[in-house]
Amino acid sequence: MHFDQRTQQALRDVGLEADDLRAASEAVVEAVEADAAALEAFFDEHDTVYSDMDMAHSSSEYPEHAVEYLDLTTHADEMRGWLRFDTWGVYVEDGRVLPDESVELTLGPTINGRVRFAPDRETLR
Repeated sequence: MHFDQRTQQALRDVGLEADDLRAASEAVVEAVEADAAALEAFFDEHDTVYSDMDMAHSSSEYPEHAVEYLDLTTHADEMRGWLRFDTWGVYVEDGRVLPDESVELTLGPTINGRVRFAPDRETLR
């Protein structure tokens, strides 16, 4: 079970039983795995994506990125991996698919922030 001891106790205090905690924990694990698969599918589907990332070497408001791959692993409620573009890559931690068909990832060192990616610039506007 991935809930820490304090969270488990708080959930028990509001009336959840051990079976409920296990079911909730399993549901979170399944949701994280499904999100990781959907994020990888998004980047597999698009050879080129656009982002709202501030890039010093780009004059575009929404820079273009040639996608190589997104490789994610999950463990309980954690999602981590590597996003590789044609000339650079970045560590990824967490992410989600947004209702407008774009995705949002937390990118690690050198970026250190949440970045949206979309198949076209119009989606990011």
